[in-house]
Amino acid sequence: MRDRVVPSVWAGVLAVLMLGPALGAGFVLSYDMVWVPDLALTRDVLGLGSGLPRAVPSDAVTAVLDEVVPGIALQKLVLVGALVLAGAGAAELVRERSLAARLVVVSLTVWSPYVAERLWMGHWPMLLAYAAVPWLVLAGRRWAATEPGPAARGARAPVWMLPILLVGSLSASAGIVSAAVLLASGLRRDRRPVLLLTVVAVVNAPWVVAGLTHAGEAASATGFEVFALRGDALPVPLAALTLGGIWNTSVIPASREGWQAWAALALLVALVGAGLRRWWVGDSQRIAILGLWVAGMAIAILGWAAPQTLDGLAQNIPGLALMRDSSRLLPLCLPLLVLTVAAGVDALRERLRGTAPRWAAAVVLALAPIAVLPDAAWGLAGGIGTADYPTSWHQAGAALEAEAAPGDVLVLPWSAYRAPAWNGRRPVLDPLPRMLPRASVTNGDLVIGDTEIAGEDPRAAAAAEALAAPDPSTRAAELSRLGIGYVITDRTAGEAPPVAGETVHDSGDLLLQRLPGEATRPTAYTIGPVRLTAVVLAWVAYGLAWLGATTSTVLLLISIVRRPAAKVRG
Repeated sequence: MRDRVVPSVWAGVLAVLMLGPALGAGFVLSYDMVWVPDLALTRDVLGLGSGLPRAVPSDAVTAVLDEVVPGIALQKLVLVGALVLAGAGAAELVRERSLAARLVVVSLTVWSPYVAERLWMGHWPMLLAYAAVPWLVLAGRRWAATEPGPAARGARAPVWMLPILLVGSLSASAGIVSAAVLLASGLRRDRRPVLLLTVVAVVNAPWVVAGLTHAGEAASATGFEVFALRGDALPVPLAALTLGGIWNTSVIPASREGWQAWAALALLVALVGAGLRRWWVGDSQRIAILGLWVAGMAIAILGWAAPQTLDGLAQNIPGLALMRDSSRLLPLCLPLLVLTVAAGVDALRERLRGTAPRWAAAVVLALAPIAVLPDAAWGLAGGIGTADYPTSWHQAGAALEAEAAPGDVLVLPWSAYRAPAWNGRRPVLDPLPRMLPRASVTNGDLVIGDTEIAGEDPRAAAAAEALAAPDPSTRAAELSRLGIGYVITDRTAGEAPPVAGETVHDSGDLLLQRLPGEATRPTAYTIGPVRLTAVVLAWVAYGLAWLGATTSTVLLLISIVRRPAAKVRG
């Protein structure tokens, strides 16, 4: 029991130290991390909107769960849970190593440049995928060791495999990472490969099928150069070795721009070098683990080395756009780092004589990741914090919910990101659409430096043309033809073109208007019956997977509760 409790507690300590003020009252709103008190299960959330479904299935899962757990508590649970799960999984992956080695890999896994940068960027589904990676390696190994057939002998796939796989597959990139890890470690020709492939397919069905229904929009995605991995103080390939580097330099901790980045690299290389041979000799899945590392590193570096080539290929290969933010897939490299570092720690400790020197070395190595990335502490040194939504936002949502007229809602000003004063001027993807009970039309264009990347939603492009009309009445008429029945304007976020309409709610900062006429959604922006059926079937299969995962979790909890009781009776 101590072997698992101590590393998990250490992971919890690191999680609290890193999140700090983000665990206080209010929501953490940072770049792409947008949580609201009660997310509505709209058409867009299910991937049935006109735009490329980038938040499928994470938004739908959140919309269902926040009916049970308040959104604010759910977000804290996800953030803390992701970090603790990552650390505990890393320790479990090297359970045969010393306690000192397991504590070191917990520090290396939780206090990682990847975690800090993706947390600041708000990519919480990728944090969950990162956390799931060590567990999926373990699950894959157990699956590969299971004898096929009804009279299965030996180890069996753990009951927690499906829940972990679901949690680690809440976005397209996360699903790719989780699927690759599980298949690489568990797929064997004589070990029920069809069943394992089916499980992976069902878990990823919502985003795969919804993406296929928007294949045209996906094929138009470009911007590999803008989203390529960026080096910090290290050259890009070396930054990738430490699982660091992200396209948005605003979320790179300051310490990564100085000598600490080189110290982190030196520490990692020393430990990996010390343990590489020992790990290679003792791991029967070394080829699969090494293959995952090569794949993750190659994809991350390729986005930096050949972005124009990838831009061209993406025009003809729709799925290739998923690799645009190529450093998202760096968690594929995590298993090799954890396994070799743990072996390296034990190798170094064996060279020391006496318990005190060994534990002194262990303490230094466990604290070293924190020392070389000190500004990951306490909310990323203030990079993230909490905020409460203004009362007027809740009132506007209630006013729209009371409306009976048909039509979706257009959100103004016509820009994707905000830096509201009530959020400490921290940049965030406009949260207003998620606060509304109807499907919304927003600007999906991204402006990064001097580069503007057009969004993939044709309806949003048509709305932009309507907003360019010369007078408010014409704008309103054109928007109505697009199926838009309401316009909501955040006056605190900048200038917006006026649109003619009846005022439904006006709180000073927010203006909600009902457009004249009846909004009719054009068939060009709807999904046909065949595609709709495919999406529905994907969600049904996905729902059954969650039902199975819930059952597995309940059985696991029952077994954990009964185990101590059985020992007492014995």
